[in-house]
Amino acid sequence: MKKAGKGLFRRLGELRDFQVMDDWVRRLGAPEDPVTQRLLQFLAGRELLLKQEAAVALREFDRKQWARWSAALSRRAARIRSGGAIFKHLALERWTEAHTLHRLALRNRSQVAFHNLRIGIKRFRYIVENFLPEQHAAWQKDLKDLQDLLGEVHDLDVLRATAEQMRAFPNPDSRAHWHGKLVEERTQRIQKYREKMLGENSLWQKWRAELPSGKQIESAALSRLKLWGSLLDPDTRHSAHVARLALQLYDGLPATRLTEEESKQQRSILEAAALLHDVGRSEKGGDHHKATYRLIRQLTPPLGWTAEAMLIAGASARYHRGALPRAGQKTMAAFTPVQRETVRRLAGILRLANALDAQRDGRIQGIRIHQQNGFLLLAAEGYSARDRMAEEIAAGRHLLETVYRRPILVKPLRRERVPERKHAAAGK
Repeated sequence: MKKAGKGLFRRLGELRDFQVMDDWVRRLGAPEDPVTQRLLQFLAGRELLLKQEAAVALREFDRKQWARWSAALSRRAARIRSGGAIFKHLALERWTEAHTLHRLALRNRSQVAFHNLRIGIKRFRYIVENFLPEQHAAWQKDLKDLQDLLGEVHDLDVLRATAEQMRAFPNPDSRAHWHGKLVEERTQRIQKYREKMLGENSLWQKWRAELPSGKQIESAALSRLKLWGSLLDPDTRHSAHVARLALQLYDGLPATRLTEEESKQQRSILEAAALLHDVGRSEKGGDHHKATYRLIRQLTPPLGWTAEAMLIAGASARYHRGALPRAGQKTMAAFTPVQRETVRRLAGILRLANALDAQRDGRIQGIRIHQQNGFLLLAAEGYSARDRMAEEIAAGRHLLETVYRRPILVKPLRRERVPERKHAAAGK
């Protein structure tokens, strides 16, 4: 949708710029001023041409395809509750981007920097306006005022550049006169922006206080990834079950040399890889695990995630089946030796967890794993060595065995029976 609308929106944006410039020239210039007359004459001719180009773009725009996309997007959007954590996380992402642009603009004060800031705040505003009704009710006036201020700064910058480009000034005096007017108007608006956006009580701080922080950011980021996966994965129940089994395996396996923070991060990466491991099934053809890796690799990491973490999650999901990960493979070539070991470990856990639900019936609910006499003993509730599932598990455990350099034995997990007297006591 973004690609299809880009050409049309650009043409309409150019037409709008020239119409706004016409208004500014009439406001700032005198009717008898030669510069005013030249600018108005140029803008009138250019506006006519831009209207013709916009009309062509409108005729060529595929409205039927846009309508189909709109219907599909509406169905997807209906699955997400407005005002929820996911949209607050997305708003925080846009807030962070816009705030970075704010600092850059105030530092170098260039036309490009303020133009980028205007776009950054506009993107933040769109998320708030469309998906955070409570915040929008409280913030809409401030957001509109800021958009207007920065929009006018942009309009003045475009007018100045256009006047210079067409050589509208017949002499240095007229040039200095017009530049003085434009600079004065621009400075007034930037000063108003600074009054609203600087200091401890600025709008930046007001907005930030109502958006996620700390662990809420991590939780919302994972929820966004899970939601994205649910739109592509044809069997989300299986993926969610595999994720639960994978985390049980991760928590029960022997400790590594990771710090507590590194272990928590890898656990989150494993959970994401498990939830997304089948998104490649949304594409036609075989080798869905390879398609999964490509789709995850193309994702922009949500706020709270790094590109490195997304790549590790994608590679771990890619190796949940098929060939075992090896250093010479294209997927593994981009990783350092330490990262490759992480991928092998997480992929090994995910491969075994996926095998534990190979029949996609959720039969194996709980597992326990511990060390015993030089091997790892995996007790799985619902497991039977006589079942076809045992073959899948035997193949699925191989990678993890190579990672830990010890065999993994699988046996049924039998729940302890509660004595009769305890049942009776419970009844009383």
